[in-house]
Amino acid sequence: MESALKRPTTIGELLHSLSGFSTDQSRQYGLDYQPSSTDTFIATYPKCGTTWMQQLVHCMKTGGDMNFSEITDVVPWLEMSHLLGVDNNAAQKAGPKCFKTHFSWAEIPKGGRYIHVTRDPEAVLLSFYRFFEGWFFEPGSIDPDVFAEHLFFKGSGSGLYWDHINEWWPVRDREDVLFLCYENMIKDPVSLIKSVSDFIEIDLDDQLLEITLENASADFMRKHASQFDDHPIKLVRNFACGLPEGGVSSKISLSENNRMTTVLSQGTRSKLEQIWKERVTVVSGLDSYNTLLRKSMD
Repeated sequence: MESALKRPTTIGELLHSLSGFSTDQSRQYGLDYQPSSTDTFIATYPKCGTTWMQQLVHCMKTGGDMNFSEITDVVPWLEMSHLLGVDNNAAQKAGPKCFKTHFSWAEIPKGGRYIHVTRDPEAVLLSFYRFFEGWFFEPGSIDPDVFAEHLFFKGSGSGLYWDHINEWWPVRDREDVLFLCYENMIKDPVSLIKSVSDFIEIDLDDQLLEITLENASADFMRKHASQFDDHPIKLVRNFACGLPEGGVSSKISLSENNRMTTVLSQGTRSKLEQIWKERVTVVSGLDSYNTLLRKSMD
């Protein structure tokens, strides 16, 4: 019975649970989508600012609409739409049509426009851990270093973080790609909004700029946290993953100071640096994420 289901407390149980999250059929439904030239894909590795960009783009498209249950209702998740009963070909509230996706550059349907956001790998790992804690495993039951070793370093359902870097970095200067870094977005949200509005061809006057700054701010999104908590996914996938109903999760930090309280060991942090050099430096010449961050502004 569903009432007897329990959240994982070991890494083995967590990995088994995650194996039921998606299906090949739903993934293929996303891969088969044929975009128009104006369709915009918010294409990221998970936990790199995807939800923030969904909210920002939807706000600009609609002038600040918040009449939705969850952000994925209005900016659909391309490869999960089939499981959620969403028609990717249906019209959206306003143009251009926009989708969230974690497909790599090699996989993603071509012919549209692509906003790629990347983020420091340690921050991605910590955000991943905190997002799963309370939904996919009991809080405090799995050590973050164990989580890193068996999930992040070996790849999630969206592949390896470093492979996404290797695929998106070389296409950053294409006219149909807007390559952004999460850290720069935080530093200068006004420039971010202007860059995105130009890219998706939204007329941005002072009023829309102010609305977007407000609606995409951390404080605003925290106040509307239930609209950014993946509850439609929970409704259709918890049972398939062997999880009880509900679960505590939010894609928005609920802490006003946004500090990360989860701590990684020095060994795990060193391994992050080692893997970067082994998988990214040898391909791109980028010796660290900080180098990528700097060069992305050139």
